[in-house]
Amino acid sequence: MQDNSAPSGSDEWAICRAEPFLRGNINPGGAKEWLMEKSQDGQRKAAGANVSTAELNPGSFSSVLDRNIEVLRKKREEEERQAGLQERIADAITVFAGSMAFVYIHLVLVILWVLVNLGWLPLVPPFDPTFVILATFASVEAIFLSTFVLISQNRAADAAERRSELDLQTNLLSEHEITRLLTLTLQIARRLGIEEASDPSYSELEQHVAPEKVLDQIAEQT
Repeated sequence: MQDNSAPSGSDEWAICRAEPFLRGNINPGGAKEWLMEKSQDGQRKAAGANVSTAELNPGSFSSVLDRNIEVLRKKREEEERQAGLQERIADAITVFAGSMAFVYIHLVLVILWVLVNLGWLPLVPPFDPTFVILATFASVEAIFLSTFVLISQNRAADAAERRSELDLQTNLLSEHEITRLLTLTLQIARRLGIEEASDPSYSELEQHVAPEKVLDQIAEQT
């Protein structure tokens, strides 16, 4: 009987187990089942013995996409609930100031103001013939609106920075996983005697990217 035990963290054992599948000695269905069992075993070891396989297997691509959308939506709603009263007021004013209703209200008020103070509406006596009061109101309103917009932009910038940090961490994890997969693939190819695996250019691809060095190089070139 074949011994399926494996030393912990051994890449050579994984290569030996995968080699029959690559050589075509075992049907592809069995290879797929073994690869799934191997992946789930590793996940169970990392997550703990009490985690079930169903929880570790997210399912189809559509279900994973729906889950990610739902998680991000709940996270955004949680951030909105945690916002202070002043921030919510500033957001509401900013949203209203960026609508066409805001434009229509101001258009009507300015036209009436001008008609009254030009004396074209005899029912209402002029109260600002030089339009100084109108200019003062417009200046004060512009100051407050600019402040509200800046408050909302600061919140949006913080959220964008967090999303950018998430993208960066995800990309770094993806780079690490791809590098590990490339290393394992090259080890399998070398074990099988594939000549292309001896290409010296692959040695550079097996090296992990150091983000701090990339940032330093970008800073030097700018």
